[in-house]
Amino acid sequence: MTLDLEPAARRIVLLLDGVADDRLDAPTPCTDTTVAALLDHLVGLAGAFRGAAVKAPDPGPPQPAATDRLDPDWRRVLPRRLDELVAAWRDPAAWEGIASVGGATMPAPQVATVALDELVLHGWDLARATGQAYAADPASVEACLGFVAAVASPQGTPGLFGPIVDMSADAAPLDRLLRLSGRDPSWAPDRPAEAPVTR
Repeated sequence: MTLDLEPAARRIVLLLDGVADDRLDAPTPCTDTTVAALLDHLVGLAGAFRGAAVKAPDPGPPQPAATDRLDPDWRRVLPRRLDELVAAWRDPAAWEGIASVGGATMPAPQVATVALDELVLHGWDLARATGQAYAADPASVEACLGFVAAVASPQGTPGLFGPIVDMSADAAPLDRLLRLSGRDPSWAPDRPAEAPVTR
């Protein structure tokens, strides 16, 4: 089964007009990550996961996202990179064999799931940090839940997620996804979460 990355990518693009320049230094739900650094991360991951789809050589682990490295033309660069990412994973050949991204090699469908998870979670991060609404499409959330639930831990998953945040048994799917990834759904810029979120 293949996934469509377009809904999650489109939701990020729709958020960009609501990112005011004076919010670029604001915090996000990701530990020690500003809005500008998150945008820089999104630009980088879009390119990296596109490379994985076309089986390009993997440059290895990315540099940490940085506020001062954000492309000044990010409002045009990021949508273009996201379009390229979506198009690359719509090629049936992208789903064949193995793929490498960020120094990790795994079956191509698993790489696509990780890419989707990055888009959904960081879309929510960006929305929360800039005071915007966020509604992920159910199919994307369901696909991400399978991945995150398999690697989430009460102690956190180094390099991926913070400790699982307590949730009720009847938590909605997006709420469960956020909590499994170490995110507090009630996070706000003026009230950062107590628990660390790695990314």
